Amino acid sequence: MRKILLSALAATSIMIQAQNPFFENFTSAPHGAVPFDKISFADYEPAIDRGIRLGLEAVDAIVNNPEEPTFQNTIVALERADEDLNRVLMVFEPLLSALSDNDMMDLSMKITPRLSDYATSISLNSGLWKRVKSVYDNREKFNLDKEDQMLLKRTYDSFVRSGALLEGADRDTYSRLSSRLSELTTLFGQNVLKEVNTYEIWLGADDLAGLPESSVEAAALAAKEKGREGEYLFTLDQPVYMAFMKYSDRRDLREKMYRLYTGRNIKGEYNNLPIMKEIAETRMKIANLLGYKSYAHYGLEKTMAKSPEKVYELLHSLRDAYLPAQKAEFKELSDYASKLEGSKIEIKPWDYSYYANKLKNAKYAYDEELLRPYFELNNVIDGVFGLATRLYGVTFKKNPDIPVYHPDVNAFEVTDRDGSFLGVIYTDFFPRASKRPGAWMTEFKSEEIGADGKMVRPHVSIVMNFTKPTGSKPSLLTPYEVETFLHEFGHALHGLFASTRYASLSGTNVLRDFVELPSQFNENYLTEKEFLDGFARHYQTGEAIPEELVKQIVSSSQFGAAYACLRQLNFGLIDMAWHSITAPVDDPEKFEQEAGASVAMFEPIAGSVTGSTFSHIFAGGYAAGYYSYKWAEVLDADAFAHFKEHGIFDSATADSFRKNILMRGGTEDPDELYRRFRGKDASIDALLERDGIRPAKSDKLPMPMDR
Repeated sequence: MRKILLSALAATSIMIQAQNPFFENFTSAPHGAVPFDKISFADYEPAIDRGIRLGLEAVDAIVNNPEEPTFQNTIVALERADEDLNRVLMVFEPLLSALSDNDMMDLSMKITPRLSDYATSISLNSGLWKRVKSVYDNREKFNLDKEDQMLLKRTYDSFVRSGALLEGADRDTYSRLSSRLSELTTLFGQNVLKEVNTYEIWLGADDLAGLPESSVEAAALAAKEKGREGEYLFTLDQPVYMAFMKYSDRRDLREKMYRLYTGRNIKGEYNNLPIMKEIAETRMKIANLLGYKSYAHYGLEKTMAKSPEKVYELLHSLRDAYLPAQKAEFKELSDYASKLEGSKIEIKPWDYSYYANKLKNAKYAYDEELLRPYFELNNVIDGVFGLATRLYGVTFKKNPDIPVYHPDVNAFEVTDRDGSFLGVIYTDFFPRASKRPGAWMTEFKSEEIGADGKMVRPHVSIVMNFTKPTGSKPSLLTPYEVETFLHEFGHALHGLFASTRYASLSGTNVLRDFVELPSQFNENYLTEKEFLDGFARHYQTGEAIPEELVKQIVSSSQFGAAYACLRQLNFGLIDMAWHSITAPVDDPEKFEQEAGASVAMFEPIAGSVTGSTFSHIFAGGYAAGYYSYKWAEVLDADAFAHFKEHGIFDSATADSFRKNILMRGGTEDPDELYRRFRGKDASIDALLERDGIRPAKSDKLPMPMDR
């Protein structure tokens, strides 16, 4: 297969006449940034084909090297074999989520089989495997440090887990299943993006009761852009949907929006139900082929949790701790809603945000709309970036000379406390039809020590879907959106602070249930007055956020904590169920209802399926891994408790967090890294205390990761 690939790709290469920006290292922009201004759609496919060809040539050179296999001529050489391919994929893949169109999605479907075949041809290359195994078996004689040892172990394990031990027909089966899985996950993600862009909910002036001015203005502007002035256009973009569900007085319209939102991708042209079923079945078959009972057993082997049993232990312990509080929350909410409406109200899923917001306001005088003016986006940028300045001494400077991929995007140079260049961070804040929903961090360039011995600094990107500016107002964020910014910025710092030799171990390339620690740690600062006082100012008057509003944020931070926890546990249990199957699933809707029954807070709604839009597990890297948000939440609460013991801006504690957590990437076992920072294992105790589930200074309840 390799010969066929090489000849086909060589022929393609000969046809390329014009110089392609991807064919050389990027040098035209500051700091070797991606030259978005020079890249065209036509550049991607030939650059990917060339990258595959050069990668295969590099692998052949390793296999045919007459010298005895060593760490340098085999493991490090393989680490660098993909550098040309990665240069293009680290642009194409992020833009596939942030600036996509039909051409990009069609190309993705076209190249996915090639990339899968390329990866499989390497993992099943018997000559390469023999050299990797030789280095691994003789590792004691190479005098490797911890980082070298980790790269060797990761490389060896990746071959074993990718079928290197398979023989004969099993190898062919693995190759076929892997290729099909790549196609399916790509198609799933594209369907989610395509369908969400088809929803247009047109309303009149009589349908807007309860909606805040910002939502009404945005809907009017959206309608005007469609040539229908005087009407109001709502979509299922996350900020639009969330605001509608929280504020609309029209229960019938809330129900309509809810059913549309939770009923996406279950019928019609973009139906994901058969795709998600096949994804789960294909993963099951791959795991079985490799000798595992289920995909969950396979996927969790290389995590902090290690096994499905440990995951369920965590999820069930949190369920048992939070369920009584959730029942008390719902009774209070139902009583409040019934009193407010003058008749008995049974809380439905489309009611929760609406009545919870009103109860929260009643208890704490908390109104997110009153808080928006104090969270103007530019001020929030100063505040969030300023958090890193205060903790770690780094600074951010916008550089308009660095090319960007869309006018909404800005690029910032990041400088360390000693004045050295640390990296580049791109910010992309607003929804558009070419961007998928949600929020995420990605990289255009990873940190590493290059083959020439020079350090390569990272270029990272944070992408969100915040409330857009209107004709009369700038972008004003809710506290939830500020929290989202803090979260993704934590991921960005994990990438920016990386100090490793190998890109595959750099930054966020850590075990899946460790990767959310830096991001969720950052969220803790939203409820700290000392942090808010530094940037939260009224966008018109410049007035600092009043003391009483800060108190509202802090005092209300535990409101609905049990509901939020059980909601996340439901996602985690559904994910585990899909990836623990040992036989095909017949009815996805019933399957998911049964999986989440122990944490269900509402009666099942017909036509609502979680998995059909669950890109994290069906199109992302969280298959059998969504639990990791709760796992990391235990870690982040425990870590922040350590900060609070010494001061939330204590420089020594921050330096330890940077040195032991943010800089080391995947070079060491995360249990060891965390213990080095904290001085002990994490416990569930700090999370329960933070959420008000258990009084402070209670007896320690160990986290399942404790050993």
